[in-house]
Amino acid sequence: MTRRNPARNQERILRAATEEFARYGLGGARVDRIAQRAGANKRMLYYYFGDKESLFLVALEERYAHIRRAELGLHLLDLDPVQGMRRMVEFTWDYYLKHPEFLTLLNSENMHLAAHLKASTRVRRMHSPFVAMIGDILERGRRSGEFRDGVDAVQLYISIAGLAYFYLANNYTLSAIFGRNLKARKARDARLGHMTELVLGYLRKA
Repeated sequence: MTRRNPARNQERILRAATEEFARYGLGGARVDRIAQRAGANKRMLYYYFGDKESLFLVALEERYAHIRRAELGLHLLDLDPVQGMRRMVEFTWDYYLKHPEFLTLLNSENMHLAAHLKASTRVRRMHSPFVAMIGDILERGRRSGEFRDGVDAVQLYISIAGLAYFYLANNYTLSAIFGRNLKARKARDARLGHMTELVLGYLRKA
């Protein structure tokens, strides 16, 4: 790897770092392994990203940016409020299934009390339009008489994310406790249906 193509070099290092952090967490990750996987040397890694802590933050920011871009790309504001909210639940569930590295990175960051994210203005900036989008869907649903009043957009999204996250992050223990294969396709489909009805049932105006 050379400095002649810095954008590609950084992309390869960041991809390798994301895989390393997702597998081992921040504490267990090793710069040597990241550099080897990226086909780089440690000096190049430090040149682009600084230390391991800084690289971890960039990896987190990129994962957040990825899911936020994907959510905005759903064009939920073009759908009616019920369809838009249903699509959001489905997307959140599908994204977590397809990107388990996102969940493991969050696990690692929570073990460090969000010390890295607290220093990130980028993450806070990218969430403002996302919360505004949810608020718009809720307001349109309220005006149409489909959704009830007084729903907090942030609390709602935390609930949607939590419904998906807890099931997936604790899948093995839950399967063992309840004697079910909760990783099976049928069980996952049933979980998505339950989540969707739970959210829409909460939002429906009585």
